[in-house]
Amino acid sequence: MSDVYERIFVPELDRPVLVVGLEGWIDAGLGAANAMSAILTGADAETVASFDADRLLDHRARRPIMHLEAGLITGLTWPATELRAGLDEQGDAVLLLVGAEPDFEWLAFTEAIVELALDFDCRMAVTLGAYPAPVPHTRDTKLALTTSSSELADHLRGYVRGTLDVPAGIHAVLDQALNSNGVPTLGLWAQVPHYVASMPYPAASVALLDGLTRATGVIPDYGDLVQEAAETRNRLDQLVAENPQHQTMVAQLEEVADAEDEVAGEDGDTLLGEGGLPSGDELAAELQEFLRNRGDDA
Repeated sequence: MSDVYERIFVPELDRPVLVVGLEGWIDAGLGAANAMSAILTGADAETVASFDADRLLDHRARRPIMHLEAGLITGLTWPATELRAGLDEQGDAVLLLVGAEPDFEWLAFTEAIVELALDFDCRMAVTLGAYPAPVPHTRDTKLALTTSSSELADHLRGYVRGTLDVPAGIHAVLDQALNSNGVPTLGLWAQVPHYVASMPYPAASVALLDGLTRATGVIPDYGDLVQEAAETRNRLDQLVAENPQHQTMVAQLEEVADAEDEVAGEDGDTLLGEGGLPSGDELAAELQEFLRNRGDDA
């Protein structure tokens, strides 16, 4: 057994799906974080394994939280990475890898995850993320697909595809290792409008949960995310309507999105980055700052 984690208990699980949502990698609009939070709450998940934070994490980058009461240090909350187990809405088992993305010993960490996935006989694994994209908030959130399995990629249609060379997170390392060891693994990435990427965007979380169901059959608890997504949409509509320039920017993004949908084909596949960013980067930055400054006053 790997020495980078400690088993807390060993539940009896019937071929669970492993869902990975680690903090520290790309997560625009907190799409993955809030999706994982909803799954965790609904699954009533318990910790089955805890990873060695002293070995895996840089505490200068992820410092513990010190709790003070009238000058008295009452405790410390340390960053952690854990594997938790629970049940989805239809009673099927899920394993949830949550917490901080490791700073060190990625290969040892990956070996441990593969070991645990095989021990629990995981039937599939899915990693979650979200990234800023030149898309409008007035259209449905699209999901991009990444996987090191060509068979899985061919089987799952209707996702955004791309050809890029980009820095990798631990998700990519886990994907290759799990697929190589017989656990089908894919990454789901929500496209978040770039002009609101720094604020919570619940529609991205809803899209990720929808995609999780579509890919694995897992039925997660959405909590309040659907209502929050509708409220955020209304708020953004109101804010954009206050400025003709912002309306023009969103209209440009809508034209590109609609054109991509037209050429996507019957299976709905589109290319990552196809069409490029419409002119108006300065307007986008201005709107993002505008939204940030308005806060909850809107």
